Amino acid sequence: MSLTTRILSALAAGLVLGALLAHWAPGGPLTTADVIGALWLNALRMTIVPLVFAMLVTGAATAVATAAAGGIAARALLTFVVLLVASAVFGVVATDVLLAWSPISPESVAAIRSGLDAAGGALPQVAPLSEWVKGLVPANPLRAAVEDAMVPLVVFALLFGFAAARLRDEMRDRLVGFFQALAEAMLVLVHWVLLVGPIGVFALAFALGVRVGLGAAGALLHYVLVIVAICLMLTLTVYVLAALARLDVRAFARAAAAGQAVAFSTQSSLAALPAMVEGARQHLGVPPRVTGLVLPLAVSLFRFTSPAANLAVVLYLASFYGIEPSAAHVVAAVFVAAVVSLGAVSLPGQVSFFASCVPISMALGVPIAGLPLLLAVESIPDIFRTVGNVTADVAVTGIVARRQDG
Repeated sequence: MSLTTRILSALAAGLVLGALLAHWAPGGPLTTADVIGALWLNALRMTIVPLVFAMLVTGAATAVATAAAGGIAARALLTFVVLLVASAVFGVVATDVLLAWSPISPESVAAIRSGLDAAGGALPQVAPLSEWVKGLVPANPLRAAVEDAMVPLVVFALLFGFAAARLRDEMRDRLVGFFQALAEAMLVLVHWVLLVGPIGVFALAFALGVRVGLGAAGALLHYVLVIVAICLMLTLTVYVLAALARLDVRAFARAAAAGQAVAFSTQSSLAALPAMVEGARQHLGVPPRVTGLVLPLAVSLFRFTSPAANLAVVLYLASFYGIEPSAAHVVAAVFVAAVVSLGAVSLPGQVSFFASCVPISMALGVPIAGLPLLLAVESIPDIFRTVGNVTADVAVTGIVARRQDG
């Protein structure tokens, strides 16, 4: 049984058992579940700051080196950045529209919010706008890390990575190698935490089931439908983008079809890479010198659906707490979502979910106590995330090739 299946099974079992025992479990079992769930969540959270910082430093340094290596790579990276920001903006707008059209039931909001609050999901303090703007550039990066001030920490990590790329080769390699090793060590630690993920998710779900019954199941289903709808809409916009870039839309659809089929069945962009290469060459006429560089680069750095879907996850969670972020905080979250997605592409699905969503949650002042429950049902949206990513990879390759020919 895969880890995803075990986590999903633990979620269902915890909710059902918690609901069945709600009438006699106000004491020991509930307290024990709260403690176990909190321990597991803290164990996962402790890896986020060093992992995100290390990924951003190595990602920024690698991107600078790659862009300096050639014009095609520079164009591809610029296209990645523009589309990731656009994806994040789309995620904010689409989530607002979908939740306005199909809002979460007030009963589910009240019940789940009370359950999350009781489990330790109290609202964090959000700084006033003037203080928040002044804190975008951290006077003390270590303090920003200690206080989980993710936006200034992201800014510092990017600047540090760009500076590292300017060092002499041996110094750059040594410094970047250190942060690569740090990221790998954090990934090992996260893997250990996720191995006991079913226990942690069961404890969190059990406590929520005791407090709110099976009402959480309806909210989780609604959440899945919202995220899947956003991923599908974002995938459709790729075809519009291809048309605007003057690609033959029918040829583009044929070029992406094989990669989409592989992505749907494997949930892996890397597994779909050979099919994407063949499709781009055969149906779009992209030369090997472009497919050989842009598609591997896209699989390594570009995950088009991540900013939109991850922002939707956090905004959906914010709705449970009645949080309405200011425009400045939303802009910051868009920036964080776009930047963090560049570093999280090569991570396993469960790791990238937390590594990408936790910084956005911190930027918006949204408690992360509900993220493990959303992770348990993430396997379904992840299918549509991957299909959208593969579609965008092929589109970007065709666009870069057309600009190169021009």
